[in-house]
Amino acid sequence: MRMGKLTVAEFVTLDGVIQAPGGPEEDPSDGFRFGGWIVPYDDDAIDQAVLDLYAQPFELLLGRRTYDIWASYWPKIRPGHRIGDCFNRVRKHVATHRPDTLDWENSHALEGDLPNAVVKLKQQSACNLLTHGSGNMVRQLLAAGLVDELQLMIYPVVLGRGERLFGDNAMPSAFTLVRSTTTAKGVLITRYTRAGEVRTGSFESHN
Repeated sequence: MRMGKLTVAEFVTLDGVIQAPGGPEEDPSDGFRFGGWIVPYDDDAIDQAVLDLYAQPFELLLGRRTYDIWASYWPKIRPGHRIGDCFNRVRKHVATHRPDTLDWENSHALEGDLPNAVVKLKQQSACNLLTHGSGNMVRQLLAAGLVDELQLMIYPVVLGRGERLFGDNAMPSAFTLVRSTTTAKGVLITRYTRAGEVRTGSFESHN
């Protein structure tokens, strides 16, 4: 039986920050003052990479904070917007303790603990799962070894503080780089797929 694949797509700084990439109002928690750090680097290459990400069938898997940000924006977009139409149409699976407040069309609360709920989704889903933002949830999924693919846009900035993609409890895993391009403004557009366990060695053994 084919299992669905879980892809985590993130905008990330050189020092691993993923907080509030799109604007100051996204997530100013803990005094974060760099919201909107991806905006000066936007260009056609990044826009196309984002559209390519949504070209294949998928369902969204979102943490509650990201869900609330998106639910306050995308349903208000005029019909005919390629991303808006897609997000409004697809199923949205949400990690939340408040299932009765999921008002966005086709939204569903995950049941039970997060890792088991995602395993069931991967077993039952006819298409792949795609996650954006949702830092707290993503760190739990990385700790459980459930992320199959990372699609990272790595921006040439260091912020020094903010919510980071990887926590200290991430499951040690090897990934294979299957795509890497660089935009004119220095953003790395990358795709990594899981490649099993981390291998180690010593330089002495090669002498």
